[in-house]
Amino acid sequence: MTETASAGRSNGRPDLNSPPGSGHADSQTKALAQTQSDPAQTQPSTDPAQTQPSTDPAQTQPSTDPAQMHSGPDPAQTQPSTHDPRNSNRWLILVIACLAQFMVVLDATVVNVALPSIQRGLHFSSSSLPWVVNAYTLVFGGFLLLGGRAGDLLGRKRMFLLGTAVFAGASLLNGLAQSSEMLIVGRGLQGLGGALLSPAALSIITTTFTDHSERTKALGVWSAIAAGGGAVGLILGGALTQLASWEWIFIVNVPVGVATVLATLRYVPESRADLKHRTFDLAGAVTVTAGLVVLVYAIVKAQSFGWGSARTIGLIAGALVLLAAFVAIEGRSVAPLIRLSIFRVKTLTVADVVLLLVASGLFGMFFFASLYVQDILGYSPLQAGLAFLPVTGGIIVGAGIAQPLVKRVGVRNVALIGIVLATIGMVVLSQVPVHGTYAGNLLPGLLPMSIGMGLVFVPITLMATGGVDANDAGLASGLFNTAQQVGGSLGLAILSTLAASKTSSVLNGVHASVSTVATNAAKVSGYQVAFTAAAVMLAAGGVILAATVRRRDLENIDLELAPSAAAA
Repeated sequence: MTETASAGRSNGRPDLNSPPGSGHADSQTKALAQTQSDPAQTQPSTDPAQTQPSTDPAQTQPSTDPAQMHSGPDPAQTQPSTHDPRNSNRWLILVIACLAQFMVVLDATVVNVALPSIQRGLHFSSSSLPWVVNAYTLVFGGFLLLGGRAGDLLGRKRMFLLGTAVFAGASLLNGLAQSSEMLIVGRGLQGLGGALLSPAALSIITTTFTDHSERTKALGVWSAIAAGGGAVGLILGGALTQLASWEWIFIVNVPVGVATVLATLRYVPESRADLKHRTFDLAGAVTVTAGLVVLVYAIVKAQSFGWGSARTIGLIAGALVLLAAFVAIEGRSVAPLIRLSIFRVKTLTVADVVLLLVASGLFGMFFFASLYVQDILGYSPLQAGLAFLPVTGGIIVGAGIAQPLVKRVGVRNVALIGIVLATIGMVVLSQVPVHGTYAGNLLPGLLPMSIGMGLVFVPITLMATGGVDANDAGLASGLFNTAQQVGGSLGLAILSTLAASKTSSVLNGVHASVSTVATNAAKVSGYQVAFTAAAVMLAAGGVILAATVRRRDLENIDLELAPSAAAA
């Protein structure tokens, strides 16, 4: 990464250069959310140099540079550590934090490639298979902001250890799963571990590297993990699934987690913030997560229950009650997860809504394209992983183009161009035939879709985080990350329900015994419906953006936050 790109992230801004090609890989860089900038949740200073003593001898001498006036820990800012960070190897700490984050980043693409094998192994139905993805993303998104605050209150090292242990333990549970229900529970626990681990890991890095240039390099390494982890996951997931079994995509996390825990206990210092309100908004995290889970469950089961059935209506009503309770709790809490007044920032609100729709399309593409290449084209898991590498590359290319382009044609216009291009790609995917080919039918849709996504994410990130006060940067970043996870989950639930309904209706029209050809034709019909619906979601995001945001709304967006084109 370039120093320009990383420097933009060092002040609490999310990574604009790491591609979210893994579904939710890059967005975890934004997990710094509540750890540094939210006024309700941070100390008066956001300079990490004030929370940890400097190890640079040059900085211990008197200086007239205000940025170097405070090289030691301020008792009002940091509680005593049981491990002196001056005796720690900073770069070893970086390796430890990135190793744990790499597990989390790999998770999305590793699982996507293994979905067909998991479906056959644990007898998932077409409508229940999305829960392998949704159980993780819903819990991760619902508890991410709480995880960041827990690290500030209870200690970042402590939360990092807990998150890593939960993630590794849940991975073992998944590898030993004997039923679909057991795997779904384990995936939810993985999401909880990731929500505790990711913000703590990034906070450890930003408080360990007090020198600006060193912190820039460290955050560049962190960003490279997000950029490259998705691609590695595609290959690793395919290789493990093909050469061993799908269980190993989870079991491989266990020794990595154990090694990370042992190294953390030995080398990583503890740190925590002195917050104005030392309370948890646990009720807010539980109600919003429960409401979203119930809502997704209602959407998924609507096909079998019937959209107008009492059970479906009751579940949707229950979800709305839980979400309404969350809003009420946030309005009264002294330290809310989400300060509701932030939604008065028009660019932030529109950007998060657009991201929710865009993420729906991205998650849907990975899910159904993975099923298509393996169940219909007959690709092995490793071949499927390699087939999706152009998606990661396309997102990197799109992001690289977007970075200088936003300064020339404007944030809004670049985002609209990206959405149009991604929608075109999704429309092409909606035409995939039963007897199609990768080069002739799938790749022509994947390339414009992925490049369009890369063009979208840079300007949308700027809109969501660049128009808020510096004190709200962390909260805005966390909301952006949560919108991506939740949007992907809700979108995938809707798309999978539509696809399963179409497949069932086609199969019900076959009166004779159902052959493999007829089954594949029914599956492809479902995929086509899902890709079409995803294209509609993307187009809806473009319409909302074009209709609600004007040039005057973007006057406060700092375009310099967009890094110059650089790929990790």
